[in-house]
Amino acid sequence: MRAISGLRRWRHNPLCRRTDLLEGWVALAALLLVLLGAPVIGTLVGSATQDALQESVREQRRARHAVTATVVRELEQSPLDVDPETSTGRDLHSRVLAHWTAPDRTDHHGAVLARLEDPRPGDRFRIWTDRHGRLVPRPLDTATAATHAVIAGFGAALAAAGLIEGGRRLIVWRMVRRRYALWDRAWEKAGPDWGRTGTGS
Repeated sequence: MRAISGLRRWRHNPLCRRTDLLEGWVALAALLLVLLGAPVIGTLVGSATQDALQESVREQRRARHAVTATVVRELEQSPLDVDPETSTGRDLHSRVLAHWTAPDRTDHHGAVLARLEDPRPGDRFRIWTDRHGRLVPRPLDTATAATHAVIAGFGAALAAAGLIEGGRRLIVWRMVRRRYALWDRAWEKAGPDWGRTGTGS
């Protein structure tokens, strides 16, 4: 109640200029838009992103297949491969010549990266291929898709809040410029003898 009575006194304060009141209303409108509009925009964008990504997950699961490849022999590391001395056990990959059978029952050979520390002929590991046996990246999983959707929603909400705040600042800047222009005109009307008129000097 104190805030409401304080707002009432502020609105009826004789020292409060019309532009001060307008700035207050602009700030209030911007605050309401940030508190109400930005979350709605974030939710809508996150929901749309979630739907699109989950559809992509389903499509990738239909089109990509996990097959078992067998190491034929280890290949020399290319100059672009990770330095084994600086890589961790988690990201260590070996370049091997492997053999695998595609979902359409065709045989394939090729150079692939295997998560094997010391690959030997006959070692088996999993790779992802399309229906015809061509190597493809691992399909996106549901949890990762949901995480991306949440990030997109937060990003959209923050962007909306930033745009609203930027709009508020632009409006207030224009109002201040207009106020200064009015003051300049008032000073010009008063003339160079302002404050000394009628003093007999």
